[in-house]
Amino acid sequence: MSAETTTPTERLRALGLELPAPDPVLDWHLPVADDDGLLWVSGQVPFVDGALPHTGALASDDDVAIGYDCARRCAAHVLAQLAKAAGSLERIAAVPKITVFVASAPGFTRQPEVAHGASELLFEVLGAAGRHARSAVGVAALPLGAPVEVEAVARVRR
Repeated sequence: MSAETTTPTERLRALGLELPAPDPVLDWHLPVADDDGLLWVSGQVPFVDGALPHTGALASDDDVAIGYDCARRCAAHVLAQLAKAAGSLERIAAVPKITVFVASAPGFTRQPEVAHGASELLFEVLGAAGRHARSAVGVAALPLGAPVEVEAVARVRR
């Protein structure tokens, strides 16, 4: 499958992925803020059916695979938010920047490998539009005990 000759929806189908339902709008913050076609996606955690499959800080090399999977799930939530905000993923022109926060125990330094889970899914689904600059940041804790949180900036095709 060529990322250049298929649509994001077709790529999702080929990957066997179904996007999660986007979080609802809350009174005090938005899941996505639209600034004249520049979409700022709030931090997304790796919920599966309303629950976190893993919690707590990543501590060892064995945790990299868990973190990678969680980052990939976070990216699926980012894509769901983008699809809702833009009307479809086909309208996403670019994702210039993502930030991946990794709950990290002291001494854990493999945040970039964890962040690859998010980066790879965005590229697999969006093709060239999913290539981005990225920060992978180790933090002491994340909301609800999530091991990973991903935020993104995207531009809508006019």
